[in-house]
Amino acid sequence: MKILLLEDDTVLADILVDFLQEQYSVIHTYSMKKALTLSEENSFDLYIFDINVPDGDGISLLKELRSFRDETPTIFITAFHDTQHLKVAFESGANDFIKKPFDLEELAQRIENIKRHFGLSSLVQLTKTIEFDTQNNILKTATKIQKLSNKESLVLHYLYKNRHRVISVDEMLQNLWEYDEMPSGDAVRTLIKELRKHVGKEHIINIRGEGYRFE
Repeated sequence: MKILLLEDDTVLADILVDFLQEQYSVIHTYSMKKALTLSEENSFDLYIFDINVPDGDGISLLKELRSFRDETPTIFITAFHDTQHLKVAFESGANDFIKKPFDLEELAQRIENIKRHFGLSSLVQLTKTIEFDTQNNILKTATKIQKLSNKESLVLHYLYKNRHRVISVDEMLQNLWEYDEMPSGDAVRTLIKELRKHVGKEHIINIRGEGYRFE
């Protein structure tokens, strides 16, 4: 799992990076502007943003990211303890909120909760009968084991992580392929057609004229 950490407190940032790197890939920045650039250049599984940083604030950053349809789960960390900041954080699209000072184990448990909710663990229970091994690109049912291609795995995982909304073919192209490797929309539709054979048409719904949604 890849995490973008925005934290301007150098001592806390070093502690968090050391702690998180025991299990995850972490990129850290002190700057809101740099965080925005990093989010455009990389695909992250989780954002951890401080609310106040020298060149802006995490809430404004998240609002901007959400306006670009970036639904990456986000945890805010802050020294504020009032409910107003809590309210604004969630209104901006935050998924969790942790107040300083906090135990590292508390952060670890909040991350685990995010992973379960958004299907970020290496083993994802897609349905009651289908398990998805994202690390090895394998689908397992009670009767069959299916090896997926790397792109099939990426598309399936992306649909599952964003299962609360419809995903267009253009969005998948922009987020899952490099610009110079981008296939045609028809190629993506063919790939999804194959995935529907593996997991069932009832789980990857075709929304005519809009895209696909995992159910």
